[in-house]
Amino acid sequence: MDFDLLNNLFYQRALATAGFIGFTNGFFSGFVVLRRNALSVSALSHTMLPGIALGIFLTGALSQWNAFFGALFAALLVGLGSVAVARGNRVEQGTALAVLYTAAFAGGIALLPKIGTRQELEHWLFGDIIAVGNTDIWIAFGIGTIILLVTNLLMRPILLTLFEPHVAAAQGVPVRFIQYLIFTLLVLALVSSLQAVGCVLSVGLLVTPAATVSLLTDRTSALFWGGGLIGGIGSIGAVLLSGSFGITPGPAIVIVLGLLFIAAYLFSPKYGLLAPHHPSRTHKKSKKTAPN
Repeated sequence: MDFDLLNNLFYQRALATAGFIGFTNGFFSGFVVLRRNALSVSALSHTMLPGIALGIFLTGALSQWNAFFGALFAALLVGLGSVAVARGNRVEQGTALAVLYTAAFAGGIALLPKIGTRQELEHWLFGDIIAVGNTDIWIAFGIGTIILLVTNLLMRPILLTLFEPHVAAAQGVPVRFIQYLIFTLLVLALVSSLQAVGCVLSVGLLVTPAATVSLLTDRTSALFWGGGLIGGIGSIGAVLLSGSFGITPGPAIVIVLGLLFIAAYLFSPKYGLLAPHHPSRTHKKSKKTAPN
């Protein structure tokens, strides 16, 4: 690890941005794990690509702002559109999301040959946090602050809507509004991570931290704060290590988080594969001791 890089202003900004984005996405990953909609996150993350392509096509250039607004528009259109279609109870939200997501992605692929910045577009596909600028920092910190404030202020109605929507409605919680709000915050979290890991890998940053914590504890609150710590510390550590291993920081962040998840799966005292009371071991033991 080259510690001289720590004196570099660009590197310092990259570390600060990676830590904040990692914490914000790690915190919100608790809702993703509780709602069990990781596949929806994957679909929305890929939806950002056609949005960026559309922004380039309409403006004729690739910049932070048209990439940001293009990705935000496409993800919101597909995400909230799937929620609206599912309200009719005829088509499930997952089905509506699959239809809208594939249609949008196909439109983005059709636009790619018509734009002249395909090489620069790679930075938005896989992230380039070392080149983070002031605009990217303000976008990441602004979105992250909104996500953390809103989710903490509305934690109880959000959790009640996720687990017991009928009870929430009976208690006066605006369930429909909360559902749209969750999807909006999800999209904002995805867009905020564009500069760090890109639209292709953003799903890893928005699912893995809380999934790792879920292997270590049963406490719901730990999913959020624990996920935030794992996301933030893991992202900073990955940026520090990426130079030593010659890996781009975006993929390095997802790799480090994935390794932490595997470690939790293997060595968790309660749910780990090597734990004494792991279900597979208990099942084998009961078969051995079963009377003939």
